[in-house]
Amino acid sequence: MADIPKDTESFRDKISTVDKEGKRVWIYPKKPSGNLHRARSVVAIILLAILFAGPFITINGRPLLLLDILNRNFVFFGVRFWPQDIHLFVLGTIALIVFIVLFTVVFGRVWCGWACPQTIFMEMVFRKIEYWIEGDAHQQRKLNQAPWTAEKFFKKGAKHAIFFAIAFIIGNTFLAYIIGKDALFKIITDPPSQHLAGLTAMLIFSGVFYWVYAFFREQICTLVCPYGRLQGVLLDSKSIVVMYDFKRGEPRGKRRKNEEEKYGDCIDCNQCVEVCPTGIDIRNGTQLECVNCTACIDACNAVMDKVKKPRGLIRYDSYKGIENGEKLRFTPRMMGYTAVLAIIVTILTIMLLTRSPVETTILRTPGVLYQELPDGRISNLYNITVVNKTYKPMDITLQLDSIEGDIEMVGGGLHVKASTAAESAFFIKIPKGKLSARNIPLHIKVYSGNELLESVKTSFIGPNPFQKK
Repeated sequence: MADIPKDTESFRDKISTVDKEGKRVWIYPKKPSGNLHRARSVVAIILLAILFAGPFITINGRPLLLLDILNRNFVFFGVRFWPQDIHLFVLGTIALIVFIVLFTVVFGRVWCGWACPQTIFMEMVFRKIEYWIEGDAHQQRKLNQAPWTAEKFFKKGAKHAIFFAIAFIIGNTFLAYIIGKDALFKIITDPPSQHLAGLTAMLIFSGVFYWVYAFFREQICTLVCPYGRLQGVLLDSKSIVVMYDFKRGEPRGKRRKNEEEKYGDCIDCNQCVEVCPTGIDIRNGTQLECVNCTACIDACNAVMDKVKKPRGLIRYDSYKGIENGEKLRFTPRMMGYTAVLAIIVTILTIMLLTRSPVETTILRTPGVLYQELPDGRISNLYNITVVNKTYKPMDITLQLDSIEGDIEMVGGGLHVKASTAAESAFFIKIPKGKLSARNIPLHIKVYSGNELLESVKTSFIGPNPFQKK
């Protein structure tokens, strides 16, 4: 950025939340206000409502979302997925990553500022409570520097008590996504001694959330989250981000009468820095710590209104848009990402639509050889596992395909309850004269009633038909 003074490049040597000695610099952002902040508040309310209601929303009696890792029970939009569907999860994850990359290339870190749970909880929940109890930035700074008094003890105690209560609610909500609402209610209503593991998990979740939002705060974004570092390779000069119009604003400086022509529109009021939740100066350009929260845009627009200058000195734009007025174009890189995303989503959609309602595994019983029966048939023993992915019970029957033979289930038929797996064993008996080789491939059709569910490949062994007696 040739138009930006060289001395501003020193910001790249450090981050705003750490001083020269490596100690934490506590950020006291001013209370934001403005059109964009109000819009973000509406979006945050909607997303928080969806998040907290999610574990309790059911589709035909089934949860909207369940990630029961311990029991390998995964439900998405009422559809249950099993570990056997791991390929669908991998494809879905790849599609999500490509979408994030494409979205970032075009629109920068809009996710961070508008939809990231860390930003929403920190800025729209915990920070607002802090403003309500302790006041704006200068009042918070003054309170922290003051000696301990009854007023300070009350304010700090009330704030942290509310913080932990909210963290406890958040922890319970996330736990409900893992174990389900029924299991969570059981932990809450039963005596604690009966659910020590669940209670411990609940307290750990709550403690982590409390520590993050009460103490660690913006360092999640600046030190922990890899997304901020990824933007260095994802963003380019055409990406839409929160940008300072350096051509219009420079040279910046305080105004005096009859000196308007000496300066740009930036009056160097520092309000964009005062409201930043990560403590950066957006006038230095795109930075790792910027989460595109738009607080600086609202603050700058308010100042522009006061000095009777056009709004938009800080706005959503690209570097090329600021430098030469270039509009957003669909670049070859965007086309490439879009094509890859379209291919992955198409494959994933086809696989979801053609997903089998059952997953059948048939293997020859290890360590058991074939048997020659008195009637001249050859018998092999098999183990079968059937995973019922549906919400209705099934009575499974098997049928040989393309070869003459019989299947005899051990212990009668195979009944599989809804959303469970069942195991059994069966014999395949084939006339010796039908065997053309010692090891022949078989196809077994799996039925539920008259409905063909799938066809499973296995093998059948017998004596060598060409061996001389």
